[in-house]
Amino acid sequence: MSDPSGGRPSNFVIGNILLGLAALMLFFFVPLWERIGVVALFLWMVLAAAGVYFIVKDKDITPGGPPN
Repeated sequence: MSDPSGGRPSNFVIGNILLGLAALMLFFFVPLWERIGVVALFLWMVLAAAGVYFIVKDKDITPGGPPN
């Protein structure tokens, strides 16, 4: 993982926040669809894709220790 002493959150945290927003958006999808139409669907897809991207981007490339 990244150095925890840094001041900004890791990509993993940012990805989880974006995926949480995408999940929360699904609870209010019908009112959003009525207000902004198909843009709501595209907004949800962008949030989900960006969340997955940030989570995958934070993958540690150094080899881990021995398995437990």
